[in-house]
Amino acid sequence: MRTQVRERFEGQSVLQSFTVPRVRSSVHFNDKKIWLAAFLLRCLAMSEPSLDIRAGAGNRRPAVIVARESGLQRNLTPAQLAMLGLGSTIGTGLFLGSAIAVKLAGPAVILSFVAGASIALPMMWALAEMAAAHPTPGSFGLYAEMYLHPWAGFAIRLTYWLCMMVVVGSEVVAASIYCRLWFPQTPAWIWIGLLSLLILYVNTINIGNLGTFEYWLSMVKIVTILAFLVLGSALLFGLGFPKVGLANYTAYGGFMPNGWKGVALGVILGLFSFFGIEVVGSTAGEAADPKVAVPQALRHTVSALVLFYVAGLALVVGIVPWKQIDMGASPFVRVFQTVGIPAASNIMNFVVLTAALSSAVANLYFAARLAFSLARGGYLPAQLGRLNKKDMPMTAVLASGGGMVAAMMLSKSFQESLFVSMIAVSTFGALFAWLMTLLTHLAFRRYHHRDAKPYLRLGPPGPWASLAGLIAVLAVMLSTWWVPGFRIMLLSGVPWLVLLTVCYFVWRRNDSRISGPGE
Repeated sequence: MRTQVRERFEGQSVLQSFTVPRVRSSVHFNDKKIWLAAFLLRCLAMSEPSLDIRAGAGNRRPAVIVARESGLQRNLTPAQLAMLGLGSTIGTGLFLGSAIAVKLAGPAVILSFVAGASIALPMMWALAEMAAAHPTPGSFGLYAEMYLHPWAGFAIRLTYWLCMMVVVGSEVVAASIYCRLWFPQTPAWIWIGLLSLLILYVNTINIGNLGTFEYWLSMVKIVTILAFLVLGSALLFGLGFPKVGLANYTAYGGFMPNGWKGVALGVILGLFSFFGIEVVGSTAGEAADPKVAVPQALRHTVSALVLFYVAGLALVVGIVPWKQIDMGASPFVRVFQTVGIPAASNIMNFVVLTAALSSAVANLYFAARLAFSLARGGYLPAQLGRLNKKDMPMTAVLASGGGMVAAMMLSKSFQESLFVSMIAVSTFGALFAWLMTLLTHLAFRRYHHRDAKPYLRLGPPGPWASLAGLIAVLAVMLSTWWVPGFRIMLLSGVPWLVLLTVCYFVWRRNDSRISGPGE
């Protein structure tokens, strides 16, 4: 059947025509294997039972949804995509947030980060498959709208957008901590203000130049981490330096001083360190060849992160006793201070500073694209969906910088606890996004298998990888209740989703623009 859909964006009315496939009564993806996913999807369907998992995703009008987000330049190369992913991910999670994980798990933080990597793999497979099929800046938010329910697309994008604003703010707070190692008398809010202006400027230049800037900034981090791995190995095994040995792995309470509970809680910080790989999915809307570039970039990003995180932290806890690692400073800088190499300490501090700035630039890029996507979908003011002469969403960039303004204002009163609190709040958005992305991927695969639609498969066949990842993410989300400083995540996140849901359905009743497709 043919359905006429009228969409509005950038002040213009666009009449799109598309085909809605008939609903089939038979399902070929083995219903028994994904009964949990089916149950969750039925819960999400709420007022539209005809749009549950059996109805497929074709009536999510993907052609219209993708078309409304057009206009961005497609100039990013596969290398730039990978560097944007690494730039977004290698930041406070490795260089500052890892100190919190070490305090929770001790030397067994190595196991925590391995577990975090194992959860990140299904997420990477799911996102890459869907991004290759639908290269849009709205990324997983658009996929949730197409394959689950309009509420899902609305909730995931708005929640993640706000949390990404907090992430950018936390990166700037971390950068100010690094700056104060050199200038301890300068107030943190001054550094936050100056660095925020720099990050905003970089995000307003041409997308090709932004990609080049982020490429080289990320390259500095990668080269430095590789150099750290070489130097750390030499220190640990006494190759040209006094031998540190392996004693620190079992000192101060053994390898697992806080038991398996400490390891489990450390997984939260380990998983936090992988948050940011989602940026690669959003870059699909500006990639020159997204079907090839996005899966390739995600594979390279996750592989590099596993090496850097696991090997890097293994060296950190081997060289520095875990009890001596301060949560207010980078454990990587602490390594060089411990072995008496002050020049290297300053160099490393500069690197972790650039890492935080690089991560802030990439995450602000992602936040702005989410705001752009929400505006083009009619969920935010239309001004946020407009492009300037460089085809950049300037207004969305400025609006997405709100987290840096909040960080500057709050730093005066909550200087000591601000970083941990901002990580906790932003973690909810990331975990919710991962949870919904894995759930969406189950519906994505179900639809393509049922209708024999071709797609690029990267993960194992069947639903088990995404289902296992979904359960693991849900378990991590619930366990944050017992992590010091992270209880605020659930205390703020759950009421937010309830409020968001109420607002959505009240709005939906009065606004036909966000009604279900085909109604």
